Amino acid sequence: MSVNHLNQVKTREEYKKAKGAEQEGTATQKTSKVAQKAQKAEAVNKRIRIRLIPIWLRIVLLVIFTGLFMVAGAAVGYGVLGSGDPGDVLKGSTWTHIIDLVEKK
Repeated sequence: MSVNHLNQVKTREEYKKAKGAEQEGTATQKTSKVAQKAQKAEAVNKRIRIRLIPIWLRIVLLVIFTGLFMVAGAAVGYGVLGSGDPGDVLKGSTWTHIIDLVEKK
């Protein structure tokens, strides 16, 4: 069943109703029993996918979680492995000191 943006279904129930109406229209045409069985098998195998989380929200969540885990990883690395205070990761002076060490100023 081809659906365009004007005739798009929102739920599985609407899809089933639309598919049933389409099949009733095609059943009136002269087709063989084999062709009708093939259409019925094809209709059973097709499924519509409704996303629970929209794509735009997935991207926003990905950016947020990436930033959150980067801060958490820096806090663990600086606090546990570097024997410093994990809260110092959020201070700008810590990062300027790290950049100065890397650039050897």
